[in-house]
Amino acid sequence: MTKEYYRGNRERLYAGMKEGSLLVLFSGSPVRKTNDEFYPFFTSRNFLYVTGLDQQELAFIACKEQGGAVTEKAYILPPDMMAERWTGERIKPDEAAGISGIEDIAFTGSFEADLHRLCTSGRYEHIYLDLFRVSPSDRDEPAHMLLGRMSRNYPFMKPENANILIRRLRTIKQPCELEAMRKAEEITCAGITSMMKASKPGMYEYQYKAVFDYAIGQYGPQGPGFPSIISAGKNNFCIHYYSYKGQALDGDMVLNDVGAWYDHMITDVSRGWPCNGRFNERQRQLYEMALDTSNHMFSIIRPGMKMSEVDGESHRYCAELMKDAGLLEDVKDIGRYMWHGGAHHVGYDVHDAVETPEVIAPNMVFCVDIGIYHEEFGIGFRLEDNCLVTETGCENLSAMTPRTIPEIEDMMRQSFVF
Repeated sequence: MTKEYYRGNRERLYAGMKEGSLLVLFSGSPVRKTNDEFYPFFTSRNFLYVTGLDQQELAFIACKEQGGAVTEKAYILPPDMMAERWTGERIKPDEAAGISGIEDIAFTGSFEADLHRLCTSGRYEHIYLDLFRVSPSDRDEPAHMLLGRMSRNYPFMKPENANILIRRLRTIKQPCELEAMRKAEEITCAGITSMMKASKPGMYEYQYKAVFDYAIGQYGPQGPGFPSIISAGKNNFCIHYYSYKGQALDGDMVLNDVGAWYDHMITDVSRGWPCNGRFNERQRQLYEMALDTSNHMFSIIRPGMKMSEVDGESHRYCAELMKDAGLLEDVKDIGRYMWHGGAHHVGYDVHDAVETPEVIAPNMVFCVDIGIYHEEFGIGFRLEDNCLVTETGCENLSAMTPRTIPEIEDMMRQSFVF
């Protein structure tokens, strides 16, 4: 991504803000893991979307005046030789300006004084913060903590939710974002096909994960875009499984739900295959149903379709296939074998934080996720691809990753070498 891209994102965000308002965003803080250790830091996606600055403890203020003129300032950590010895080099002012296109760069020590001056200037009535919680029990982010201080210190400032505005912008992908996603799809394909080639009875889930990590690690240091879900046999019936302790026995299906990222854009692809490289009759029957359902969805998704119909139609279509095969007596019982939804948006997040649309539009990207879990047969897997909506239909961005039975079995006949 270029500084022009980030400038454009900010300009579109400012257009949705009220005049006489401030915008304050934070990159976030690391979460303590234990004692003096922290979990790997993951920059706030909304902060990243508008600034491109990918480090902890950064801040950004934009001021929209009456009349619409906007000034902006980014705050970075000051140089600290000892701290940088431990945790790495901090971004410098000229680097921050070059990445973000923000010309006014200051150190974080001046943030509070600047914010106080702006809030008490009398020129601003509103303050936009990135206020979002998945659950009421979520920990406070810097924006929530600032909101508490604002209500005490500057009660005359009216809070507004920038999260809503940014989600709306992130719903439609830009050309450079799609280019990055295509590259991430190539890397993801390399990881999945490497697991297919390496697969054999007796292989442990952690060994599949090691193969995937090694393969995508040849393309850069960023690694998986989210914790990989890789399971075998009975573990396939845990939808979000992260233990990697199980063993794939002869006849077991291997399930993976994985994705690489490139230039901040994340993919999300699922494939299932028999660890021995040959689909048995029941595996073939269920997999063909998932594939037929997926192909059906890619044949009908187009602008104007209701987003809710992606889930609804995928379940309805697969239910009819199962009923015709004698696996279901009533299509209303499809929840017995399909346990989750069939679509979610992807992009800066694996479950992208967008404004979920009522109607599908060009340049949206979401998953077509067909999961079948037949516990009586001991077969669980999902076939998940990334769908780009075009002007007249859609494109399967992850079609390069083997998805038909002949493609998978042919790939598994090849050898993987570290």
